Order: sequence, then structure tokens, then C-alpha cells
Amino acid sequence: MNTANATPDAAGIAHRYIALWNESDASRRRQMLEAGWVADARYVDPVMQASGIEEINTLVGAVHQRFPGFRFALAGNADAHGDNLRFSWTLGPGDAADLIQGTDFAQLQAGKLQSVTGFLDKVPAS
Repeated sequence: MNTANATPDAAGIAHRYIALWNESDASRRRQMLEAGWVADARYVDPVMQASGIEEINTLVGAVHQRFPGFRFALAGNADAHGDNLRFSWTLGPGDAADLIQGTDFAQLQAGKLQSVTGFLDKVPAS
């Protein structure tokens, strides 16, 4: 089997991605980013964007400030095709129904996240 064309571990990458978004410690989050993302990675969704490890770390920290006590969770199964990955997630407070849902599409480079484009599937009216 040619490992260059091997299907990436979609579930593992998606679980690590969600763990990153749930990590509140900026130093630990930076280590997670360095381990799983390329140095010049990009993230974009309808309300925010960031380029590079430091900006992405700051962006995730801002989400923690905006939604204190909220947790991300995978919704369904992650799916991979070549160096492309897609998965859905939910976000909400630990003791209530999820308020936000989304689907992210990622491109990998050598097994690390190179770019993530997020779509918001469900957002509260307020």
C-alpha cells in the first residue's frame, strides 16, 4: 500500500480538533496546535478568521471568553477523502441542549491540519 495515498485517521483528527477547541489553557492549546497543525495554517468561518498558530490560539481563546462553560462535541462521524476531511460538531453549555451546530471542512498536509473552513448550520436568533 502506498502510504502517501493512505486515508487519514478522520476520527482521530476530528477528536483532537474538538479537544483543541475545548482546551481553556492557552499554553496547552498552543502545544496542541503545534502538534496537529502546520505553522501557517488557516481557519475561517462566517464570523471569524485566523492565520498561523498564534492567531488560531487567540481565536479559540476568544471563543472561550464569549461562551464561558460551553463545550464542543462531535456530531456523527468524521469523513475523509484524500487530504480532505469533514465533520460536524455542536456547541452548548454543559447542562443544556446544544445551541450552535456546524460543519467543518479541512485540508491536511502531511497528516496535519493546513486549513479549516467552518460553516454554521444552526445559530440562535439572538
